[in-house]
Formats: sequence, structure tokens, C-alpha cells
Amino acid sequence: MPLTIQREGPYGDGSLQEFVHADFTQHYFTLCEDPANRDRLARICVFDLIANNADRKSGHCLLGPDGRIWAIDNGLCFNVDPKLRTVIWEFAGEPLPDGVRDDLRRLVKAGPPPSLSTLLDERECATVLARAKRLAHVGRFPSEGGGDRYPWPVV
Repeated sequence: MPLTIQREGPYGDGSLQEFVHADFTQHYFTLCEDPANRDRLARICVFDLIANNADRKSGHCLLGPDGRIWAIDNGLCFNVDPKLRTVIWEFAGEPLPDGVRDDLRRLVKAGPPPSLSTLLDERECATVLARAKRLAHVGRFPSEGGGDRYPWPVV
């Protein structure tokens, strides 16, 4: 994720995210065609699942000039109510990538880092940990849940 900082603005608290210089002809649907991107996109999917991302559009996955894939526009995350909407369903039913279950277990054991936990309330932190624990236990990406699970527009 690009550097994102909290800022006080004329309408209250807000955030500012670093601009990512990217090839804007590339997005999730083009990036997923290259098998070399599979693991990185799967990890973005894991983030979306535990963060309950309600707005992962294809254009929110950017290819930087160094080949890095950036996940941007993460503003609709961490709600305690199920609101997952994402275009990333290619992994449905598949096992999590190597090492991800261990990463999730470490998160559950240590708790969210202070850079995140200071921005979330207790229920939001507990919900993130519960989602991470459940995903680590199951060890597979969940199945796609129908049309209401896709954001609009998808790009």
C-alpha cells in the first residue's frame, strides 16, 4: 500500500495517499493474466478479506514502473459488518499462498500494529483479528458470494 498519512482538513480528519506513478493501462483484470503476478494479487485479496474492503475495483491495483503492484484507495475498509465487495474472485476456493497462514497467525497473536490499531476502535480491531483467525484456520479463499459482492463500476 502506498504511504498514507492522516491529515486534519477543512472538513475534519482525512487522509492523504502518496501518488503512484503507474502504467494506467494495467489494472487487476490485465495483471491477473500474467502468472508472475498471481502471488502478489492473492496477497492483496487476503488483505481485502481481513480488512473487509467494500470497494476493491480493478483500477485500484496499479503496476508501478519497478514492477511492484500497488493496492490503492483502501478507504472503505475495517467495517465490523460484512461489506466485502471486490473484483478479486479468481482465487475462490483455492488454498492460501505459502506463508500467508503463518502471517495471519502472527497477526492474531500480536494484534494489529499500533499504526493501525490507533485508527480503529476495539470492535474493528477484534473483527480484523477474528477474520484473520478464521481465514488462517480454513486455509482457503472463500467462494464468491454472488453479484452483490462486486463493486460498481468494476474498473
